[in-house]
Amino acid sequence: MEFFLISLLNGVTYGLLLFMLSSGLTLIFSMMGVLNFAHASFYMLGAYFAFQISGHIGFWPALVLAPLGVAVIGMAVERYGLRTVHKHGHVAELLFTFGLAYLIEEAVHLIWGRAPVNYGVPKDLDGTLFMIYGTAFPIYRGFMMLVSVLMLVALYVVLTRTRIGLVIQAALTHPETVEALGHNVPRVFMLVFGGGAALAGLAGVIGGNAFVTSPGMALHVGAIVFVVVVIGGMGSLAGAFIASLLIGLLQTFSVALDWSLGGLFKPMGISFAADSFLGELWNLTLASAAPVLPYLLMVLVLLFRPRGLLGTRDT
Repeated sequence: MEFFLISLLNGVTYGLLLFMLSSGLTLIFSMMGVLNFAHASFYMLGAYFAFQISGHIGFWPALVLAPLGVAVIGMAVERYGLRTVHKHGHVAELLFTFGLAYLIEEAVHLIWGRAPVNYGVPKDLDGTLFMIYGTAFPIYRGFMMLVSVLMLVALYVVLTRTRIGLVIQAALTHPETVEALGHNVPRVFMLVFGGGAALAGLAGVIGGNAFVTSPGMALHVGAIVFVVVVIGGMGSLAGAFIASLLIGLLQTFSVALDWSLGGLFKPMGISFAADSFLGELWNLTLASAAPVLPYLLMVLVLLFRPRGLLGTRDT
């Protein structure tokens, strides 16, 4: 029971962090049709900005200022980059964001170096929140869950209960009509792209010190984010939420289990030697295969439901 509860909480925490990161990518794609390969780089920038700001004025100002800084960069990218290449089609947009990811990574190397930086958990949040059968659950994990849930609620309220949310949703399906009503649709797109980048930056602020802040963090998390978006369905925030929790729980539980296919036959007295036919496959543990499981799940979803769980666009 202890293993189950701790793994469940850790899986939900990781899943909510994935949703915070993937929600910005989903929002940008559903609004603009742009699959941003540099999205995970904004996550990395959020972590590095928070590291730099917290070193001077503390973590709490960094929690606000770092996402705002990433949002400004995101808006500049849309205004002076994506808007220019948009007329050349989606391939040009993909190539632009792909190149931008490399530029951001090289900029991080130049400014902060290639080694991980010492961006730690703030002292105010360093401690035990509660105990489960003798195992401590950190305060910071609870804080990550709280921020993720508040972000989810705020995103829902803005998109469904405010005027700007109605304009954003209308611009998605009827941009000409929205422009005829006096709204600046290109500016709306710029703000949406900046907002998506800010969500990624916020994920970097609270995820960078919980894990590792290094130049390779964008590459590490970027692939998983795209898996989340594909499984959930392109353009679906609800699908991204479900897929994030699913992958978070899948990876958290699988890394702690040493089950294998060969182990299922041991009670029957059947064993598979490592040098036998497919012996290594039979003895491969679930923990060893954990990094591959999200991609396997994505392949299965694409085979049986190409639009994803709740997708509205073809993947």
